[in-house]
Amino acid sequence: MKVVLFCGGLGTRIREYSENVPKPMIPLGHQPILHHVMEYYSDYGHNEFVLCLGYKANVVKDFFLNIRPQTFADCVVSDGGRNVRLLEDVDRDWSVTLLDTGIWRNIGERLWSARAHVQGEDMFLANYSDGLSDVDLDDMKQRFEQSGKLACFLAVRPPLTYHLADIAEDGAVHAFRTSNTSDIWINGGYFLFRKEIFDYMREGEELVLEPFTRLIADNQLM
Repeated sequence: MKVVLFCGGLGTRIREYSENVPKPMIPLGHQPILHHVMEYYSDYGHNEFVLCLGYKANVVKDFFLNIRPQTFADCVVSDGGRNVRLLEDVDRDWSVTLLDTGIWRNIGERLWSARAHVQGEDMFLANYSDGLSDVDLDDMKQRFEQSGKLACFLAVRPPLTYHLADIAEDGAVHAFRTSNTSDIWINGGYFLFRKEIFDYMREGEELVLEPFTRLIADNQLM
């Protein structure tokens, strides 16, 4: 199953990093977040990736054009660096399509631009490429397949540290509670789609607004 990864955002909320690299290329340990996300999907047997690039697309392209296994593995270097022996198996049989979808594009526009690259796929995966998860992807996929719906996304509780107040119209406070006990769920950025998702999209629309509203109206989103 192909995996569409959205890698083109400006990263305005992490400007100190995104001045130099796009958000998915921010290092986490010894490799960028994007590489961790791809390894997650690869561990479940999904090795065909379509990367929707935009802001600083050249940084992502340079990474994949010049990637070396020893960058991410323990190794023994000898002969002045001319000989490198890996101490672990890091070979990944990946197919990576690098697709420049423009800088000033939203997620829906990037997915729309990538539609030709998922033709022939009854289902495909998609991801914001800026967050990691330990969700059981096989279980998520099985639930989605059994549902018969057209789209599925991972909902998560936000890691908030606020105290929430219940306030009446007259200003009286009825209760305080911590954010982790509230019934707030947000989009976690992990998606499963059937090919019919594109029937619910219009060029220029944001994915989780108009298209998702149409899916909800038809009871096709889980």
